Amino acid sequence: MTASMLAGAFLAALLYVLIPGPAFLALLGIGAGQGRRAGALFLGGHLAGDLLWATLAIVAIIGARTIGTTVFDVLGLVCGAYLAWIGWSALTARKRSDGGAVMTVERPLRRGLVFGLTNPKGYPVALATFTALLAGSANALDFAVLPMLLGVSFLGFLIADVILVTIIGAGLVRRFYRRHELAIVRLSGLLFVGFAVQAVWHAAPGLLGWRRA
Repeated sequence: MTASMLAGAFLAALLYVLIPGPAFLALLGIGAGQGRRAGALFLGGHLAGDLLWATLAIVAIIGARTIGTTVFDVLGLVCGAYLAWIGWSALTARKRSDGGAVMTVERPLRRGLVFGLTNPKGYPVALATFTALLAGSANALDFAVLPMLLGVSFLGFLIADVILVTIIGAGLVRRFYRRHELAIVRLSGLLFVGFAVQAVWHAAPGLLGWRRA
């Protein structure tokens, strides 16, 4: 177990929650209309989905690593391409014409639970993000470190949720986001592109035979 591995899992979990996506936008709508408590309940339910997708992603990454570094490197390239696609989609996004109508959710906890467990992008985004940030520790990955990685990831999810709950109820934040939504989405696209570059950076040397034994 290395410090860089723990930091990678923690940061992947943190950014998985904080980077704007479908859940982030849903949370913003709930928080804007119903306040911090409703937003916290939504995130509490959504946490189950976060843990599920993170667990499956880390298991897949470790499984690929135990099979061989080549499989892990190919996985890194695929995930890098996926992240690049997400980033490009965000960078080329257009301003919405619906005006960002406020949502009203009667049971935000249940909504968050269903949203988190049924989000079709949950697993591929988690897989891509965790792969990009754990690739540098590929040689140390095995199933013995899985509980620790999940524990650190859980801590990252909780801290990210606390950060979001703290800010979503602020009127200034809501107004700022609505005014600059397109710019924020495009900045998140830049982050995804950065993760894509990092994933390819770690994967390419192994596939090209440049990695030291």
